[in-house]
Amino acid sequence: MNFSTLYKVFDTVVSVLDAKKEETKKDESRERTTSSAYPPPTTSFADQVEARLTNVVVAALKEAFDRDHARLELEREHLEEQRRRAEETMRLELQREAIDREIGRLRLLAAAGLVGWIASVVLLVTRGQQVAVSSAVLIAACALLLGSVGCAFSAQANAGASVRESDALPKSTAGTASLWLLLAGLALAAGSLLF
Repeated sequence: MNFSTLYKVFDTVVSVLDAKKEETKKDESRERTTSSAYPPPTTSFADQVEARLTNVVVAALKEAFDRDHARLELEREHLEEQRRRAEETMRLELQREAIDREIGRLRLLAAAGLVGWIASVVLLVTRGQQVAVSSAVLIAACALLLGSVGCAFSAQANAGASVRESDALPKSTAGTASLWLLLAGLALAAGSLLF
């Protein structure tokens, strides 16, 4: 039920009744002035009770409307708080997913670097001391691939620590270095096969 509409209707009815009472009082005052032989009319007990009851009803309605307004404001604040919490939860979930993707990428780089390092070591052992240049290039490739694995692990640790410190996932220089070291190491390992 809409209390504001009910209040407006009640207020209109009371206003009409008050206007009607004022008209009757004006008519009575005119009659008194025209004939002073009649004594002034006294307000009856029923009129006094009606006026008091009207005041009580109006006060009760105003109190009910004030309570309803306060309840609506409380509900509005509660909904706003729920919306803010949902947005914060969504932001944290998106951040967590971004970090998971970054950590997955770094793990892939570490695995690729480790496989490349193992392949370079196997090539170094199997080829022996055939060509000194080829061995030096394979040793450099092994060092670059180990550096790639180390940078990938370091970037993973930094990604986890950055979550606790800030809202956004910062760009990791160790992750970028890991990728470039991996590419350089694999290129040197492949180039050593040419010698």
